[in-house]
Amino acid sequence: MPALRPAHRSSLLFILGLCLAAAFAVLSDGARHHAARADAASLAPNAATLPLTAPRALTPEDRAAARRAWRYFDTQTRSQTGLVDSVAGFPSTTLWDQGSYLLALVSARRLGLLPESEFAQRIQSLLTSLEDLPLFEGKLPNKVYDTRSLVMVDYDNTPQPEGIGWSALDMGRMLMALRVLESAEPKLSPRIRALLASWDLTAMTKNGELWGAIREDGVTRLRQEGRLGYEQYAARAATLWGLDVIPAASVRRVLDWREVQGIEVPVDTRRASAFRAITPILSEPFLLQALELGLDSETRLLAEAVYRAQEARYHATGHLTAVSEDHLDRPPHFLYATVFSNGRPWAVVDEDGGFHPALRSQSVKASFGWDALYDTDYTGRLRDKIHTIGAPERGWPAGIYEADGGVNAAYTLNTNAVVLEAVHYMAYGPLWSLQ
Repeated sequence: MPALRPAHRSSLLFILGLCLAAAFAVLSDGARHHAARADAASLAPNAATLPLTAPRALTPEDRAAARRAWRYFDTQTRSQTGLVDSVAGFPSTTLWDQGSYLLALVSARRLGLLPESEFAQRIQSLLTSLEDLPLFEGKLPNKVYDTRSLVMVDYDNTPQPEGIGWSALDMGRMLMALRVLESAEPKLSPRIRALLASWDLTAMTKNGELWGAIREDGVTRLRQEGRLGYEQYAARAATLWGLDVIPAASVRRVLDWREVQGIEVPVDTRRASAFRAITPILSEPFLLQALELGLDSETRLLAEAVYRAQEARYHATGHLTAVSEDHLDRPPHFLYATVFSNGRPWAVVDEDGGFHPALRSQSVKASFGWDALYDTDYTGRLRDKIHTIGAPERGWPAGIYEADGGVNAAYTLNTNAVVLEAVHYMAYGPLWSLQ
């Protein structure tokens, strides 16, 4: 029998994937949820007690926040490709950010921020560009592209004809976005599935885990990708398309606990020193799961612990705390502000594990996300603090530096996309749910 080409393998994946996806849905809604509820006490030191908010009527402030977020997309979309710059004015993007753009589009359309004709035109342009992307080694999208030309580049936006690798986490975000789009627009299903059939999705999975690729010195190496929170988010997205990464969708095999600010918070047992990867515990992946999928019994426990630690820090220090990953308007330009990372509480780390405590900030997207999820007095304080920062005509900036109260004036796609998702959640609940 001749070897299957990647496209053919991926096509067969969808046939087999229907069975896997159905099995996962049954597992998620039935056995796994039952098991998680049955031993919730063994999963976490304390049960979740904060009520999740129900959909509600939006306030004028909510609607103004969403309109402001959409301004980023109005001003940063490249006419040549229909892609949106990840950082304002810099013609570069990742698959993670274009997934965020797609989720922002679905949110904005439902919130009445753009007419159907513009929504359709933007979706058409985005899907066409995704179909035209040159693939790393003919398998999966490269980590980074020039938004003007679709050329494969590195993170400095320097052309790299052979590419620099793929990210399984970035792929996971795009898979989630495409699943949401298919649910919202069933008529696009054949086109979406044809796109995914042209990508070798099996290349990003092995032994029930997510694997990325990195090209260094002319050699391609595969690396297991994802730490607690991010790994589960991407794996749950991948399982919705039938990929066999169900073990990675639960934290149980990698879960430990550390006391931070009097709260037991989840941490990853895979130590950075042994696995050569940072281990950030922060708001983002838990919020994305809530806003897009909805929280199940496991993720609800984890999300609440991460939130409670941040509120507890505020009561102990007076510093409003909403930590997440963010771009910065100064070197090193991207950091993970965490509840716990690399052995330290409240660590602010770069990709290499370097610490930058002076650059901790209150994240705009985390502030909106926690307010959408819990709507407490504390989340109201978070939103009040950021209400007037930055330049509204550009969208929302990344946040406020804790040390001096200055604005982190990095305007990014992901910040503004999460704000739109948060407002959508306030009005309608998760973008897509297993229930």
